[in-house]
Amino acid sequence: MAEKNEKDKKQVLLRLSPTLWKELASWAEDDFRSVNGQIEYLLTENVKKRKNK
Repeated sequence: MAEKNEKDKKQVLLRLSPTLWKELASWAEDDFRSVNGQIEYLLTENVKKRKNK
């Protein structure tokens, strides 16, 4: 998945509650990422963990 070109990324519509958005934005800022980057990071890490079960 990480080997694909950036142009190959898929776009998805995601609806989040304002509370969850604020938490993700704060977390992303702490990690020097955008909210989008933080969501992608979290999803990627969880997919890796799932594959290693």
